[in-house]
Amino acid sequence: MVVVNPKRKNWFSAVLALLILSTILMACSSNGGNEATNAESTKAPDNGAAAPEENGSTYPIKSDKTLTYWGEFPGNLVGIKSAHEEVPFYQEWQNRTGVKVKFTAPPANQTKEALNVMLASGELPDMIEYSFLGFPGGPEKAIKDGYILRLNDYMEKYAPNLVKYLKANPEIDKAIKTDNGSYYAFPFIRGDESLMTFQGPIVRQDWLDELGLPVPETIDEWTATLRAFKEKKGAAAPFAVNSKPRVFNDLGNGAFAGAFGVTRNFFISNDGDIKFGPAEPGFKEFLSLFRNWYAEGLIDKNLATADGKAMDANIASGATGATVGNAGGGIGKWQPLVTSNNPDGILAPAPYPVLKKGDTPMFGQKDPAYTPYGMVAITANSKNIELAMKVLDYGYSDEGHMYFNFGQEGVSYTMEGDYPKYTDLLLKNPDKLAPAQAMSLYIRANYSGPFVQDKRYIEQYLQLQTQRDAIGIWSKTDMDKHQMPPVTPTVEESSEYAKIMTDVDTLVDEMTLKIILGLEPLDSFEKYVEKLKSLKLDRAIEIQKAALERYKNR
Repeated sequence: MVVVNPKRKNWFSAVLALLILSTILMACSSNGGNEATNAESTKAPDNGAAAPEENGSTYPIKSDKTLTYWGEFPGNLVGIKSAHEEVPFYQEWQNRTGVKVKFTAPPANQTKEALNVMLASGELPDMIEYSFLGFPGGPEKAIKDGYILRLNDYMEKYAPNLVKYLKANPEIDKAIKTDNGSYYAFPFIRGDESLMTFQGPIVRQDWLDELGLPVPETIDEWTATLRAFKEKKGAAAPFAVNSKPRVFNDLGNGAFAGAFGVTRNFFISNDGDIKFGPAEPGFKEFLSLFRNWYAEGLIDKNLATADGKAMDANIASGATGATVGNAGGGIGKWQPLVTSNNPDGILAPAPYPVLKKGDTPMFGQKDPAYTPYGMVAITANSKNIELAMKVLDYGYSDEGHMYFNFGQEGVSYTMEGDYPKYTDLLLKNPDKLAPAQAMSLYIRANYSGPFVQDKRYIEQYLQLQTQRDAIGIWSKTDMDKHQMPPVTPTVEESSEYAKIMTDVDTLVDEMTLKIILGLEPLDSFEKYVEKLKSLKLDRAIEIQKAALERYKNR
């Protein structure tokens, strides 16, 4: 189910922008169906529904102008619709705001490249949906170069709903602006804790029950479980995980490595210092564990190349009994595949592993309230700034909040008391569309956008009890203490940082794979760490520390 994410300049740009991530898959996967993007509503109401009232604009707006909008086409709708104009959500959005919008989408999986071409051409639309936290030099550089508008002078008058929300939520206000205080985009906000965690370890519960095994919690229990899956269930790939776009893609949030006190990213240590996990001693212990598992046949032999389709096949066939995935795009997607081959098959969540039973995992997947997905900037030379501001501000109004999260009353939802209940059009689609696909036709709650996500979306999207249980189980970590906020280097630091981390990430990926596959001895780890230092990793850490201090002072 879940939401990752696809709008990354590279793996570590995303880490820089918001530490994790982990991307999101059919509605809640790293592919943009959120868990890929599960978010939520305002601070005040306990149900997370009510967004601020619209103070400055009356919708629909009376305008004969047409705005232009550039952004990715929803991944869940590929093969179902071919353009934004064909999607009911975008059709009705224009009706409700009273403003016509002409959409342009970049080619699939070529967003960054297409953006660069467009920026170089000088022919820019009024609005661009893109993660400008990952822009070279960050949002301030995009503003300085004349690509996007600094919104500060326009917000009070033309975006009163967003302004009201930010005043009520100062921590989010702090996160969505730059170190210089510039507002640069209309943000996607996860409005409730329940929307921030959507990924973690998954295991075949029916196999555990059959073999008399507990749900594994410690590394030793995981080893015993995988051995039993191989020896007694005949699993050819007891543990498997997606390795696209990079090796062990879904382990970046700290699954398994976290048991040894590290993650694949920068993190804040127990003493408040910033560390880079792959350069720490705990990462060697993680590599040793996976090296041993691989040698013993407990890990998919095709770990270097496994993609989403390979994972689907492994799970469906029973070749794999354990993985790391999303509640929606993982459990929700794979459970029907398992059941089709084994009616008694059950995929269930397991906690993030620890070394000592009873310990709280140090790391785990948890997105911050503000993530880089779904933000929309207004271009600096737009001739329709005021109108674009009003259109984007709609998503933070009461009516817009309901529309972005639930769609049209009587079509995609009905009110049961004061609760907006999704109709069968979304949850049991007559055209046999998966809920993630049907939702993407009528709402944006399952793949981000310029609005505040409502927890009542996720309450209904997670239809299986195992999915709902997963959120609670995977949330029990100390990630809040160790996660980096969405810091950015300065314009001056940006090029230097990007070059360092490109070289660092390449080396980390290369050595991670070589050591686990047995192509390099484990003892080569120390030389590898020295190589990281020669690539100026310490300078990258200095840049991160400075960025964190600036963030604290915003």
